[in-house]
Amino acid sequence: MSKKSSADVRRAYNQAKRDAVPDATVGPRRIREGEPGHGEKKFVATGKHEGKPYTVRFGDANMEIRRDDPGARKNFRARHSCDEPGPPNKARYWSCKMWSGKPVSKITK
Repeated sequence: MSKKSSADVRRAYNQAKRDAVPDATVGPRRIREGEPGHGEKKFVATGKHEGKPYTVRFGDANMEIRRDDPGARKNFRARHSCDEPGPPNKARYWSCKMWSGKPVSKITK
């Protein structure tokens, strides 16, 4: 029985950590008190894109989302090019999703 070197153990640990992140996108959810970004950003989304794990923090913590106002929603979606929001590892993707018209409670976890 051979002993594993510390480099092999570290490599196996890092691989297990990468595998623990689901392939599907998880989130967004509200940032809780004590987490990085609390008080600065409102939401956080995590997941994997092209095999790499990501964490995206987005949304101003001190602003109200006025997506129920049709004029404000139309203006926001035009200003941020929400017809083509890009990949899910970008804040624009999640912001556009929040302004899609669905209730935020249906989008957040």
